[in-house]
Amino acid sequence: IGWAKRAEKIRTYNFPQDRVTDHRIKKSWYNIEKIMAGNLDKIVSTLTKSEI
Repeated sequence: IGWAKRAEKIRTYNFPQDRVTDHRIKKSWYNIEKIMAGNLDKIVSTLTKSEI
């Protein structure tokens, strides 16, 4: 679990709205099918820049 509390929400995968949201940095990305297929470049880049 690390430093996060058990109830702390890190990421939400919202299929009906075609959106992935990272709650730690308050950022959302769209096109969940591509993300689930492994296209994580935008997410990894954003997380790296925010130093999480």
